[in-house]
Amino acid sequence: MNGSSSSPQLEKINPEAEDFLPLLGTDHIELYCGNAKQSAYYYIAAWGFKPLAYCGLETGVRDRVSYVIQQEKITLVLTSPLIPDGPINDHINRHGDGVKSIALWVDNASKSWEETTSRGAVSVMAPATREDKDGSVVLSGIETYGDTIHTFVERKNYQGVFLPGYGPWNPSQPVKPLGLRYVDHMVGNVGWGEMNTWTDFYARVMGFAQLISFDDKDISTEFTALMSKVMSNGNGRIKFPINEPAEGRKKSQIEEYIDFYQGPGVQHIALATSNIIETVTELRNRGIEFLQVPATYYDTVLDRVGHIDEDLAPLRELGILIDRDDEGYLLQIFTKPVVDRPTLFFEIIQRKGAKSFGKGNFKALFEAIEREQETRGTL
Repeated sequence: MNGSSSSPQLEKINPEAEDFLPLLGTDHIELYCGNAKQSAYYYIAAWGFKPLAYCGLETGVRDRVSYVIQQEKITLVLTSPLIPDGPINDHINRHGDGVKSIALWVDNASKSWEETTSRGAVSVMAPATREDKDGSVVLSGIETYGDTIHTFVERKNYQGVFLPGYGPWNPSQPVKPLGLRYVDHMVGNVGWGEMNTWTDFYARVMGFAQLISFDDKDISTEFTALMSKVMSNGNGRIKFPINEPAEGRKKSQIEEYIDFYQGPGVQHIALATSNIIETVTELRNRGIEFLQVPATYYDTVLDRVGHIDEDLAPLRELGILIDRDDEGYLLQIFTKPVVDRPTLFFEIIQRKGAKSFGKGNFKALFEAIEREQETRGTL
């Protein structure tokens, strides 16, 4: 797991962040899904995750089943209900498959809960210690946008496979990793006029600071627009862009998301790779579909971004986008939705020095999304 028994001392790179928790990284992301077993097979076979842990009837849990999968520092927990009613069913009925918990690795889950709830966060789980033969973990949790929560995970006294209550999971399915390394950022979609409410929440309640903001002039096409602000903790390991819709001639992707997700939630998870060409080639070979920008994008992209190390031909063939900031450049690509509703998707990103989020690609990307919306009849 990310959280070994020792806690690293991390350099502060975002000086405006108060960082009173502090956060050490993303511990795991829990998705509620209609069929966790089949979802796990998908992420193992198509995305190169390896099986890690399991809880369910065999481990004494009667109401749900969870499969834990991992690739380098990325840990996903896929959870389905075992009973007809209850909160997991309610979440799936309302939202479809989606992210329930963004779990954050901390040094002290009790302190993190006290710091956040004393600043106005709504508690969903008071600090609780879970133990088994491999040690103890302290968990606590608070609400964030929509039905999403943050779980604080303190695991410095735990040596087990994942968390107490989980056993090892070793199916015979072969695993071929794709070079996905860690969660670069996670993007939340919120409703009209709610962006500042939630960026203020992350600043006031969790000690984050704003890295960057985009208004409807930055993120707009002929038909749709949105606004976004990126919040980051002090060490830069946790970055949460928050999007809200803006007025446009047609329905934006954010409005479409909120319609189908039935409220705010996690729009996409950006996963970092060290070789985006190899990663995306393999994902495509395994059937993952990506948004495609017009071929004309590549006619002028090097005029805009300057020299890059990679040959342009494979980037063009795969549909990988390029952008540059003052510190370097980045390569990125976005999947089509990976669930039935047009809600959750993934971004694959390779940073070559750049600290930004691809502002120069927004227009081409949003036009690609609009073409998809048009086929769905939701534009």
